[in-house]
Amino acid sequence: MNEKFKSMQSSMPWFTVYHPSLIEKPVIKFIKEVWHFRSRPILVVLDPQGKLVCPNALHMMWIWGSNAFPFTSLREESLWRDETWRLELLVDDIDPMILNWIKEGKYIFLYGGDDIEWARKFTNNARAVAQAAGIPLEMVYVGKSRNRREKILRLMATITVEKLSYIWQDLTMIWFFWTRLESMLYSKIQLGELDDHDPMMQEIKKLLSYDREGGWAVLSNGSNIVVNGHSSTILPALMEYDLWKDQVPVKGFDLALEEHHRTIHGISHPCCRFDFPMTMGRIPETMKCPECNRAMENFSTFLCCHDEVLPNVFF
Repeated sequence: MNEKFKSMQSSMPWFTVYHPSLIEKPVIKFIKEVWHFRSRPILVVLDPQGKLVCPNALHMMWIWGSNAFPFTSLREESLWRDETWRLELLVDDIDPMILNWIKEGKYIFLYGGDDIEWARKFTNNARAVAQAAGIPLEMVYVGKSRNRREKILRLMATITVEKLSYIWQDLTMIWFFWTRLESMLYSKIQLGELDDHDPMMQEIKKLLSYDREGGWAVLSNGSNIVVNGHSSTILPALMEYDLWKDQVPVKGFDLALEEHHRTIHGISHPCCRFDFPMTMGRIPETMKCPECNRAMENFSTFLCCHDEVLPNVFF
């Protein structure tokens, strides 16, 4: 451990403790109990007078980058007030291709999951509906937040060979997408804004929970997100195009699909699930379901995973 510490210390461009043994036990206790440090990295921000101005700035850094400077909680609140539920918030500048599609006003499906059959059915039906409705559609597979690397790589290879959709070849892009999305949830929790009346928070919670329970898809018209759906609702909505196609010329493709999806969703009500690693430190004591607004049950889970899709990223 000492050699590992020296190796990491030598690569850091900032000041470090000369040796961990110099940190007094009361300080360690304070960092764990007051700053809620477990094992995942945190970035506590102090002002020039040593006053705490943000208990963990990593979340806002992942979401807004240098625009979050000076990385205070006040700045974090301000950024959220100016933010809207839009495709750029989800994809940031991960892929310039998607940003170009947004500028061109195309319909864009982001979709994920680890079931190739679901991916086949979804992309084939989405392409058929787009052709029938006469709309320009692009689709992007963005993987899954937690899964075995080999399984995701096999699924991505199949999507490429069968030309089902566009994919992110670099696993780091997938990692960054899910890290940012999870950071949005943790940022809101840290600010005490786990508000069940906050539409943006509800959409973030839905997307993260859908990822835990199968496939999902988000449809946008340019920047505007139209539908955020679970595999059990979005695929049937597309497959039942004949039931709502007459509404497309009247209401537009966006509203026609959204209304039919809402009808299916009202019957189906996909299950929601959230996994909070104990290593995160700040975990909400209670949480309401973004689907039905009822208090969710809390379980303790022991998970051992030696091969995740996420690449090794060192902070």
